[in-house]
Amino acid sequence: MPVGAALAALAAGLAGLWFARDRRYDPPPAGDSPPAIRFTDVTEEAGIAFTHCNGAAGDKLVPETMGSGVAVLDYDGDGRPDLFFVNGRPWPGRPDPPGGKATQALYRNRGDGTFEDVTAPAGLAVELYGMGVAVADVDGDGRPDLFVTAVGGNRLFRNLGGRFEDATAAAGFPPPFPWTGGYPEFLRRSDSISFPSSATFVDYDGDGRPDLFVCNYVDWSPADDLAVPATLPGGTRAYVPPQQFTGTHCELWRNLGGGRFADASAAAGVRVSDPRGPEGAAVPVGKALGVVAFDADGDGWPDLAVANDTVRNFFFHNRPGPDGGRVFREAGLTAGLAYADGRPRGGMGIDSAEVLPGSPAVLVANFSNEPNSLFRRVRADPPRFADAAPEVGLAGASRYPMKFGAVFLDADRDGRPDLFTANGHLEPDIGRAVPSQTYPQPGQLFRNTGRPDRLFAPTAEDSFPPVVGRGCAVLDFDGDGDVDLVVTANGGPARLYRNDTPTANRSLRLTLNGGGLGAEVEVTVDGAVQRQYVAGARGYLSQGEAVLTFGLGGHDRAEKVVVRWPGGPRQHWGELMGGEHALSRDTDPAGPAR
Repeated sequence: MPVGAALAALAAGLAGLWFARDRRYDPPPAGDSPPAIRFTDVTEEAGIAFTHCNGAAGDKLVPETMGSGVAVLDYDGDGRPDLFFVNGRPWPGRPDPPGGKATQALYRNRGDGTFEDVTAPAGLAVELYGMGVAVADVDGDGRPDLFVTAVGGNRLFRNLGGRFEDATAAAGFPPPFPWTGGYPEFLRRSDSISFPSSATFVDYDGDGRPDLFVCNYVDWSPADDLAVPATLPGGTRAYVPPQQFTGTHCELWRNLGGGRFADASAAAGVRVSDPRGPEGAAVPVGKALGVVAFDADGDGWPDLAVANDTVRNFFFHNRPGPDGGRVFREAGLTAGLAYADGRPRGGMGIDSAEVLPGSPAVLVANFSNEPNSLFRRVRADPPRFADAAPEVGLAGASRYPMKFGAVFLDADRDGRPDLFTANGHLEPDIGRAVPSQTYPQPGQLFRNTGRPDRLFAPTAEDSFPPVVGRGCAVLDFDGDGDVDLVVTANGGPARLYRNDTPTANRSLRLTLNGGGLGAEVEVTVDGAVQRQYVAGARGYLSQGEAVLTFGLGGHDRAEKVVVRWPGGPRQHWGELMGGEHALSRDTDPAGPAR
């Protein structure tokens, strides 16, 4: 991606493209005080000691600001959620961090509230400039495999039964960038180096095999990055904003079976271009950071929403193809997901949930001084959404921080999805340009009140002290029936937060046979229906546990559970008591759904 000579004309202070949007928000109007929702930092007592390495060496290369993610998986099949942390590494020619080589990290859940570091015996002590992670059983052997997005080349790690092997080449993915040479030589490289972000597994064609969607951020090289004279007040270098880079295409890799994949990006319709290049040449639009799979129109086929940074968001609508297969039609503009307030925002994390009964929505976490976008569905066929953040109380309180990770979770088990965002600026020296901003920022938890006029109310932030937050994921690590949180920090330690909310509410936790990727589950409690979709990764660079948690409120059971399996019939189970249940499409105690 050549950077034209015109960039040299950009004066010092180009970083204002980042910072002009940074202003404090006006406090939201006073409302009802939310009930206490409390999370406790138990990182040290749980034995989690992972610290992310971003490789920053003072030259301020953009990838240093973005990582990293975390995944929840039961890698050893013992029924307990384990944790995989994605790590970066020093740039070529730079020394290792003080603690030794920066590698990926796997922590095994012991079942007593603590974890043990099993990275080396699991074969994952691998150096990568990692970004995100997605989990699925790609080869049908019943074990979860890992796909890690990384600057310079993604990796697939196949689970052999407690130990992983690098299956990238055997699966058909491109070879990685050669991580050799000295640092000065690396900084002079002007050839494009792949810069992926989030990824998710999704069975888009209904053949029962998990395919892979990969977000790519910008067309990047170290030389082009350093050619942009981005500076802070006082003359120090700033990180370059994404407007100064050309966009890139997302990718879709079709699972061929046997652990092999083929690039189906063009045929499947996920390459989005605009004729705005020289002499009308097609230029990639996307600067993708987050992706979530959901069924926007209820037709049983997974659609995709993609959060883009400073360009329009994408909505890939899954439609019949001309050859009888399935393809995606990019319909963000007509579906109302492309813009909020008629303009693009700095979209990063993304998630989807039914925020009220019968009201599915897509949440996009945006840049500082840009509120979260809550695109609520107003029509199903064809899908149409509208940003409802201002009218439901989400816009004002979410405006100030820089939001990356985003995930819906029922923190108090009342049957309504609450919202958490992991926050933190990308510029360590942001205070020089915007004194009101800070680099570390507290995470935010918004309680779902169930009131349509003020659906989300911010809770006290003392549960989540300031960190440079990036990825986040949900899990019940201690098996007590409520959902806990794990949060990663750019260039800092990950944090594990135990849910200690004082409530008598119970939950129903459902595990679907084979993971249930693409299934939709309906749970009826006291006549009210809750729905959840079994997506892959969600939020930002991360993936939570595969178990679905439904809050039962003050009730002890669900009256009915209905599962719409992907590509199969709807099945229903009658009354289920709160607690853990495994559901299989091969075992249907109540017969077809009514």
